[in-house]
Amino acid sequence: MENSGGIQASLAGRYATALFELARDEQRLEAVGASLAALKEALRESEELRALTTSPLIGRTDALKGVNAVAASIGLDPVTAKFLGVMAQNRRLGQLPSVIRFFNLLAARHRGETTAEVTSAHPLDDGQVAALKANLKRRVGSDVAIDLHVDPTILGGLVVKIGSQQIDGSIRTKLNNLASAMKG
Repeated sequence: MENSGGIQASLAGRYATALFELARDEQRLEAVGASLAALKEALRESEELRALTTSPLIGRTDALKGVNAVAASIGLDPVTAKFLGVMAQNRRLGQLPSVIRFFNLLAARHRGETTAEVTSAHPLDDGQVAALKANLKRRVGSDVAIDLHVDPTILGGLVVKIGSQQIDGSIRTKLNNLASAMKG
């Protein structure tokens, strides 16, 4: 499989590629994608889960028990649950957010979509996401999958990254540009 963008150049990219290829070969891309979305949400909401994935003090056995409990509690599909176990055994749970992001990029590419990383100051509602997708589709000429992030430090507006192209319409950047212009 061709992996432009250097996904396989990183450790997380290699894990994501392995998971993607396994899910594709077993025709479980949708299930794995849904499980990873649930896991991403759980990581965002749970301080304990973030600690489990990032603490160097948690040993392999305890990490494996923890991810098995998490997999059961949020209903992860078997492929994703086993994959988490492998990551726990290899002490790579800290790579999980990047693995999820790279997997989503690979899955979107497989579906013929372009992925846009969108950062906003506040969560976007469904109508805003649909309008953004429509605008980006007109701009790039293909369907666009959106990977949303919330960063209150941008103050307002959006930062959209598609491949190597970035559109920064954040208020923070506009204020910084104004401050630079005023300095002369």
